[in-house]
Amino acid sequence: MNGVHDMGGMQGFGPVMPEPHEPLFHAGWESRAMAMNVAMGAAGQWNIDLARAARESLPPAVYLSSSYYEIWVRALEKLMLERDMVTATELQTGHMHSQPLPIARVLNAQTVDAALAAGSPTLRESVGPALFAVGQRVRARNIHPQGHTRLPRYVRGHSGTVVQTHGSHVFADRHVSQSLPPFDSHAEWLYTVVFDGAELWGDAADPQVQVSVDAWESYLEAVL
Repeated sequence: MNGVHDMGGMQGFGPVMPEPHEPLFHAGWESRAMAMNVAMGAAGQWNIDLARAARESLPPAVYLSSSYYEIWVRALEKLMLERDMVTATELQTGHMHSQPLPIARVLNAQTVDAALAAGSPTLRESVGPALFAVGQRVRARNIHPQGHTRLPRYVRGHSGTVVQTHGSHVFADRHVSQSLPPFDSHAEWLYTVVFDGAELWGDAADPQVQVSVDAWESYLEAVL
């Protein structure tokens, strides 16, 4: 979807200012926010793309006025409310008022390291040959889907060069089509495409700037 979360190349937000010696967390609650997201994600009630979609679909004013981990917490609340895993009253009071719903998996202290190391691999067996090859010129399709997409808005309609193929991976846009498990694992070929800065932003762009984007096959079309 086109939303305020897709900030790449947008004017008015100023330059990105790296923070020297940036701490892993700026406040104690941020580490707890991450822990809650990891624990609830492991419960298997949504996938990573549904979590991303929940964050990017927050109201624009809420999204822009929230810090990184505030966005994570607000999206987690949204996901849990949609699945009746928490009530609005419980979120407001901070106290449980009803029995928790049963879930498929529970992450505990003894299984955290193994779960994080295993991750959630998205590589799948290819169902056919890759449509594009390394070195081939391609164009990012000028699409504006209503739902979740991983194709940045600023590359749509622009041409680049395929520099790597990654095999077939679960297609993020379709991965959000079901709100509850079992989730659709439809896969497409995934490519890294490099775009020149001048192609994206015109002659005023730094001629040395290049942007690499991982793009699924249906995002791309051949440049003839």
